[in-house]
Amino acid sequence: MPYGYLGTQADQTVSNKGVLSVNDALELQSQGKLGGSLELIAEQTASGTSATVEFLDNMQEDIYDVHLLQISGWQSSDSNRTFILRLYENGVLESGSVYQYAYLVMESTGTFTEMRSTTVTTMARFDSADNYPDPSANIYLYFYNLGNSNKYSFCNFQYTLFNYLGNYRGGFGGGCLPQASAVNGIQISTQTGNLYGNYKLFGLKQI
Repeated sequence: MPYGYLGTQADQTVSNKGVLSVNDALELQSQGKLGGSLELIAEQTASGTSATVEFLDNMQEDIYDVHLLQISGWQSSDSNRTFILRLYENGVLESGSVYQYAYLVMESTGTFTEMRSTTVTTMARFDSADNYPDPSANIYLYFYNLGNSNKYSFCNFQYTLFNYLGNYRGGFGGGCLPQASAVNGIQISTQTGNLYGNYKLFGLKQI
């Protein structure tokens, strides 16, 4: 039977010295006792009927200190609109110019642009694609400390799309809400228009 060395992460409910059989490893993983894992908290699909997508009061921020938001096919019904992301603090949407971000925009034409600000109304942003050749974008964002009222909330993000000129564009960076507060909600919106896309919120299990 094959064996693998798993170090100190292996759960001690199985007698071992960090070396488990494949069957033992699979059994521990199925019980949530081996390594970290993504756990789906909520999923939404937007079909152009609402200007916002929100995850509020169901984020399980008391369980997870790291969250992942995965967005596939993000699009505004109005062309070339900006992606906007804000947080709820104890049920109140923070929409003031209190966020900070810094990120790099890259294009296949060779253009590199730094975007940064200490007084913005969004924690993460980018300009969406227009209607050529595919108006949608794909994004993932990791969030940290959302439920901890003693810490700032941070995120890092990456996105990929084609812009309105038909050139590939990608970007990566991070943002912060520099206020020690308990965050219990995430809102995604845009400047104008309604949203499309699939939105999945995960928690990262801590082992």
